[in-house]
This record gives sequence, C-alpha cells and structure tokens, in this order.
Amino acid sequence: MTTAKLWEKPELTDINRMAPRSHFQTFFPGENRQPRHYQLLNGTWQFKFLDAPEYAPEDFMAVDFNDQDWDQIPVPSNWQLQGYGKMHYSDLWYNFPINPPFVPSENPTGLYRRTFTVDEVAVNEQYIIGFDGADSAFKLYLNGDFIGCSKGARLPSEFDVTKALKQGTNTIAVEVVQWSDGTYLEDQDMWWLSGLFRDVSLYSRPQNGLYDVRVRTYLLKDYRAGELVVTPTLSGAVPSKIHYELTKDGATLIDQTLSTDVSLDVTLNDIQAWSAEAPNLYDLTMTVLQNDAPLEVVRQRIGFRQIELNGKTFLVNGKAIKFKGVNMHDYSATEGRVMSEADFKKNIISMKRNNINAIRTAHYPKAPYFYDLCDELGMYVIDETDLECHGFELTERYDWITDDPRWKTAYVDRMRRTLQRDKNHPAIIMWSLGNESDFGDNFRAMAAYCKAEDPTRLVHYEGDFEAEVSDVYSTMYTWLEHDTKMTMADVLQKTQKPHILCEYAHSMGNGPGNLKEYQDLFYGHQQLQGGFIWEWFDQGVAAQQGDQTYYRYGGDFGDQPNNSNFCIDGLIRPDGQPSTALTEVKKTFEPFQMTVRDLPTQTITVTNRLDFLSSDQFNFGYELEADGKLMATGKIDLPTIMAGTTKTIKLDIELPKLDPEVIYNLHVLTELKNQTSWADAGTVLSQTVVNLQRPQHHMTHQQTTALQASENATTIMVTGGQNEYRFDKIKGTFSLTHDGHKLIADGIKMNFWRAPIDNDMYLLDDYYNKYFLNLWHESTREVQLHPQTNGDYVVNLTKQVGTTNSGWYYLIQQQYTMHQDGSFDLDVIGKASGKRDMAPEMLPRIGVKMTLPKAYQQVSYDGLGPTENYSDSHQAAYYSHFTSSVDDLFVNYVKPQENGNHMDTDQIALTDGQDQLTVTMAKPLNFSVSNYADETLEAAKHTIDLKKSDALNLYLDFRQNGLGTNSCGQNQLKRHRCKFDDFELGFNFKVN
Repeated sequence: MTTAKLWEKPELTDINRMAPRSHFQTFFPGENRQPRHYQLLNGTWQFKFLDAPEYAPEDFMAVDFNDQDWDQIPVPSNWQLQGYGKMHYSDLWYNFPINPPFVPSENPTGLYRRTFTVDEVAVNEQYIIGFDGADSAFKLYLNGDFIGCSKGARLPSEFDVTKALKQGTNTIAVEVVQWSDGTYLEDQDMWWLSGLFRDVSLYSRPQNGLYDVRVRTYLLKDYRAGELVVTPTLSGAVPSKIHYELTKDGATLIDQTLSTDVSLDVTLNDIQAWSAEAPNLYDLTMTVLQNDAPLEVVRQRIGFRQIELNGKTFLVNGKAIKFKGVNMHDYSATEGRVMSEADFKKNIISMKRNNINAIRTAHYPKAPYFYDLCDELGMYVIDETDLECHGFELTERYDWITDDPRWKTAYVDRMRRTLQRDKNHPAIIMWSLGNESDFGDNFRAMAAYCKAEDPTRLVHYEGDFEAEVSDVYSTMYTWLEHDTKMTMADVLQKTQKPHILCEYAHSMGNGPGNLKEYQDLFYGHQQLQGGFIWEWFDQGVAAQQGDQTYYRYGGDFGDQPNNSNFCIDGLIRPDGQPSTALTEVKKTFEPFQMTVRDLPTQTITVTNRLDFLSSDQFNFGYELEADGKLMATGKIDLPTIMAGTTKTIKLDIELPKLDPEVIYNLHVLTELKNQTSWADAGTVLSQTVVNLQRPQHHMTHQQTTALQASENATTIMVTGGQNEYRFDKIKGTFSLTHDGHKLIADGIKMNFWRAPIDNDMYLLDDYYNKYFLNLWHESTREVQLHPQTNGDYVVNLTKQVGTTNSGWYYLIQQQYTMHQDGSFDLDVIGKASGKRDMAPEMLPRIGVKMTLPKAYQQVSYDGLGPTENYSDSHQAAYYSHFTSSVDDLFVNYVKPQENGNHMDTDQIALTDGQDQLTVTMAKPLNFSVSNYADETLEAAKHTIDLKKSDALNLYLDFRQNGLGTNSCGQNQLKRHRCKFDDFELGFNFKVN
C-alpha cells in the first residue's frame, strides 16, 4: 500500500507553521534601525537539484553533512533562471495529468543549505525563521532537526526555531518541491518558476510580547473625524500594558497606556483621511510594558479611511471612487519572480506618474514591503490570495476541487494567511478570493471567513458569476458591443451591486484599443467603478544573441504545451521601458479633462476626474508651439474645481499673430504643485493639445520642364527633366527614375494587408485560410495615356484587385498625373465589387505601398504624433509638425508586428541629407515608414529575426483597422473597423 506523501495531502496545509499574523517588526526599546536579532538569510546557498525528493540524501539536513560538491545558488531566485529544471509558460494547462491531489513522481526538487552565526540565544525570546515565498512546498530543518513544512507558494510562512537554534554557527536546510497538491491551486497565467524566490530571514520577538495587532479605522462626522481601534494579541500570561503614541508630522495626537486585554479606541477630530490621491499616514508606536518597564517597541504606519457599500456603489471615505487600475504580476526579465523593494517602488512610482491609482495583485499576495509602498505612495489594492484552478476548466469539472470538502481547509488557509498578514494596510480596499477557479462551497467558506474576520473591507471574486458572496459584481473583458456576448450594457441592467472589470484591455503587442470608450462608460455611470488593465509587465525572458538582447516567451524553451507569447501582454516592456499603450493610459486616466468650447474666445470646459482632490493641488500652464517648436510658455489661473465637477473657463492667453503657413498648437498642462513621495513638483500629469491653426497644403505646379511621352504595345514612357516615368501596360506597374537612379523601383502597389498584431490572433485562421488576405492579385484591365492641354500627361489604369479564390474584389481606378514641375499625382478610386456579402467583416488596411531608396532615413511629417496611433488608440497623439528618423518611428515589439502608424497626415518629407522626397496628401491619410517590410515583420518570431530591407518601405493608407483587444476581449468596435467599402485616396509625390 502506497504511503501518502506530505505534498499530496490537501488537508495538510503545514506542520508546525506559526499561526498567521500581521506583518510587523519588533525592536528593542531605544533601537530604531535593526529589528530584534534580525538576520536576512538571503545570499549564496549550497544547492542540489534532484529529479524527485525521494533522491535526497537521508542526512542532507545534518550539520556535518558534506555539501562541498554541491552547486551554489542565490536566494532569493527561481532555480529555472539559474539553469536548473525546465522553463515553461502556460496560461491555462497543468503540466501533468489532472488527478488531485496527486502530482508526478518525477518532481523537480531543490535542496538548499547554508550556515549563519548567532552571537547569543537570549532567554525569553522566541526566534523565528520566516519565508516570504517558496514555490511550491517545502520542509525546513535547523541544525539537523525537522522544524516543519508549508504549502502555498506565494504566501508567508513563519516557524518557531527557538529550541533548535544555538549560539555560534547554525545550519539551515530546506527541501523545496516543484509540484505539490498546492500546485492544483496555483495554476496562474505565468511562467512555472520554483524555489526560494522571496526573502528568508531570522528574527525574534519576546515570548511574552505582542504576537499580533489589528488596526481598524472608522470615519465619523461627515468623514472629518476618525475613530482608531487597535486590538493587540499578546503571547504568554505575564500581566502587561501597552503605551500607545500616535504622531503626525512631529505632533503627538495620542499618548495613552492601556492594559493589553483591552483595545485602544480613540476618536480624533479633523483627521487627514487616507486615499490613493492623498495618502496621509500617521505613525503609531506601541511600547509593550512589563512591570512598567519597556519590553518591546512596535511601529505601524496607519491611515484613516473607510470602505462601505451604498446601494449600487462602494464608497471610500464617502466617495464612489473609480479604479484606474492595472493587474500586476511579480516579474523580472532576468530574475523571474524575484522583486526587491526597490523594484516595486520603481514600478509603483511609474504607475503613479501615469495616472494609475489601483493594483490588483494578480494572482497572489506580494512581498510585505509592496503593501508598505502602496500605503506610502498612494495606491488602492485588491489583495488577491494565491489561488487559481484554471486547468480544471477543460475537464468539464471546473469546480472539481472548488466544491470538494476535502479541499476546504486549503482554500480557507490561503485566504486566512493573506488577510491576517495584510490586514492593517489602508491601501487594501478588497480581499480577493482568487482567480478563475469556478465557484463552490470552498469559496463560500473563504468569503464567510473574510466577512467574519474583517467586516471593514469588501470581498471580491470574479468567478462568483452571480455575485452571491462577492460584494462587487466583477467581470473580465466584458465587451462594449456584441450581438450575443454579455456587454457592459447588459451589466448595467443585470446587477444591483457595484461593478468593476477586474481584467480588461488586454495589453498584448500593439494595443489595446478602446481604452477611451471604456473610460467614458465608467465616467458615465456611477455604478461602474472602473477596472484593471491586463497587465503591467511583458513577461519576457531576457536572452542574448551576439550584442543583441531579445526576449523569449512560451515555446522558446521546448515547453509543451505553451501559450506562446500570451505572456507578452504588459504596459511596460521586459526591459522596463514604457509601451505606446502606457502613454495612451496616462492620457485616458488624466486627472483633468479639457475640452474646447469656443476657440476664438478661448473658452474651455475643465472636468476634474479625481475623487478627492481639487484643482488647488495642481498648477496649470501652457506652451505655445509653432511647427513643433516651443514659442512661449505661461501659467494659467483656474478657479477651484472640486473633485468630480466641471467648470467653463476662459484662458485669456495673449497669442501672437499667426502665420497662415505654420501649424500652431497650444498645450495646456496639468502639473503637480508640490513635491510628493512619487514625483517632484512640476511633474506633468496630463496635457491637452488645442490646434490653433492647421494650414492647407495647396499644390501649385510650375511649368518648368517640358514633358514628352511615348507608347508601344507594352509600355508607356513619360520623360521630363531628370525624371523618367515607366508604365507596364500588361502588369499595370509603375516606376520612377530620377537622375538615372531608380527612385520607385517596384511600383506603387495596392495594399490591403498588414503584419498581424496580437489582437488579430482569432482572425488569422480565416485571414489565411478562408479569405487569403495575405495573397492579393492585381489584374490590369485597361491602360490609357492622355496628354493634357497644359502640357501634363495622365495615365489611367483600371484594375481588378482580389485575393486567391475570392468572388469579392475591388475595381480600382488609378490616375497618374505627371506635372512639369517634376512631381506626379496619384489618385485612386476603389469600388467594392463582386460577391460583397462573401467578404470578411474587416480588412487589415486599405492603401498603397512603395519602396524607396534606403538612404532616405530622416523623416518629417504633419500629422498625428509623436507616438504611433490608430483609430481606437490615439488619445495621447496630437496634430503637429514632427521630425524623426525612420528607426525611431519603429516600435520594437517583443514579437514583431504592425507598428508605427500615424493618422491624419497631410504631408511627409523624407531626406537622405541632400535630396528630399515630399508626399502631400489630397486628403489626410495614415502613413508609416520602416526599414522592415511587412513580410519581414510577419515572419519574425523575435526581434533578432528582423533583417532590414534593402529599400525603404513607405505605406500610405486610406484606413487601417483598429487595434481592439481581442487577444482577450473586445474586438475592433464597428466604428473603428476597416471594412470592404468604396474608397478614394490621393497624393502628390515630388523630388526636391
């Protein structure tokens, strides 16, 4: 009979693990820097990697065990990133047969050993070794003694090691297994990474001291007064007291000593409430006294804030706030799931500077210092416990263990450890029961625990589809428009509870689109309280090829099955650089929205989109720009605009006389008035660009060079000056030779295809195999040469352009007009023809493409910039005159794809330093220019696969399809789709 293994017993969550408690550090009286007997045990450990735990030497934990032939590994780290085991990414699947609680017998295992020194083992102290994260389950030994074991990879574990600890050298040994019954609860969308990946530390506390403390705050008197309730839990039976001192900015507000068997309960008037916008913190010092002598000192930072339900909204400090949030995994491109306090701080500061106000800890609790930073910097948090059973969805028993009473203890244990550790942080607004695990009695038990243990916060769980126990109705990727799927309009009709989108706007590759549409909907309905974009990080793994760094994703390690680059879905790239999407997020989430009411009188409306702060906390200024160059700056005095209100104002800015040939823009800026913990005074949080003048590009053609034309059965030639135009009457192609050099060699081709973006993923099978949208054919029907009375020449081409095996097609009329000034016009009329009802709902684009000499690497344009922009993602862009290089216009997505589009363009100029090519649009077009052909982008898996073309690729589009977010969620909205419709486009091309 097989003996059950510790890691295959779901009822067994631990052996000897200490009861969960709030995270705090205890100090000796008079000591402010170093907690009691604190040692961080991070660093270099001896390491042995095994195929299964059974292969471990029986005495590997012994003090005298010889580990000198072992490898060494840093702690914290994930062993896969250190060269052990296998890298594997999946969004959904378990990597072994589903038969809970059993896991594979080949169970990768890491044995860890190190020594540390203790100068003295003090009497009456309890010594603790704490693990902030160990994936997936582990056993702990100290000086050869078994201390205990724990499960729950991203959850804290503390062990009392007092009896085993000794003065002098101590040997700690840890056995970590990759697979355990806990793995069935840890099937999150991320890389499978193992080992001791968070801090391991030794510290002590007085045996008769403070074991736990619970801090609660309530707001009274129209939220101007605050009640503070502090409930201590002490260990031991020695009578004691606690001296409480609450200070803020050097002023003492509470100075009180109470017996430890009662709670501190004090009401303060005129408190400064905590919110993400104003993260006001107070310093609470608790000094435990025994026989009136100080035994220990514990310090906590607290914030006065209150969360409550009010009908269809939830309130923070009396306001129905809006989450402008993001989901955040722990991630580093080089270190896996290892993130230091500095890493978290850098990322949270970046979020704040981009107007993000909330984080969902998808899908597990984070290291303790993360929550301190959210308290300090101001970030609302949905604290999600370490629980996801997504792989069961494909078994037709999604609730396999979710509704199994044998697993109830494990479910509740994970919630209990999350709540107890993090309960004193004002930043945490909701407890989340987990992610994508269906619903059943075990979730009911978790919710009941939360509501009994902490009625001051709300319970969240998206998998509770009817919001039976969840205090908010939470959905994922809910569509804005669809014929059969649930839409946001359905949400408004269905639920009587507040609604949030715990995931939306999947930020994979070039996207997401539709951010503005979602945000406008949130602002338009108080019940819709915002959402959390998926996600913050591109989870790419850094790799090197020569001097190039690139990023690997699922399948690059031979990992099967995998979800390919589905982990490359963040607002920031693996190297920490912001994506275009983050720029769009900053604009969409901006604190003050400004709309021009009447330009001549400089009348604008200003809406304060904040929940608490008035405009008095900000400075407002302007910058006047002419053709992209700064002309003047100044300050704008706004009246007080309270949170959530709108006022109409006049700017009264003295403007110079405007040159009719110049683009003028007025940038209205919102800046921080004072320095904060996350940005300096003067940091720009938003800008609204008002176009004051947009010149018309009038084309006049000087009759400087006489043109001549000739024609035979296959060719039309038009020559004049340095230009030679050649038309192939059979193929319908065109070329331009200038000064003996081919300028346009391969013609100007109709173009309806783009390198697929990640949000096209569910279209591609039809695109490639049904509509053959990557395979277009041009058939010439007629070519005619027409001399003009003014000396110009016109060549008309009639074509049929369609895809392989299609009965739908375009009838194209192309008219080339060669002028005597050395330029030519191309006007294109496209008629959607044939079996139109058989055409796809969306085309990737409608336009033309041409290749030009590679030397033309400098670009200037009058259009939307400076960032790439598309019909459903252009809030951060504005019309102006921009200059750049071709390389700088390229957006280097981890998986190459369509990029660099610029809408509403009137004119482009390309130069090689001597000659200039100028393209002037008859009506504004989209343009992009790249050293990489679309075919190259389409074929590349990684950036290292990209090879620059021998020519420059110029794309001019009547329309390009929107981005959508259909890698997960809403596809392109109807108004942003490029449809199989009639079109016209035209431009003038000139060599200067």
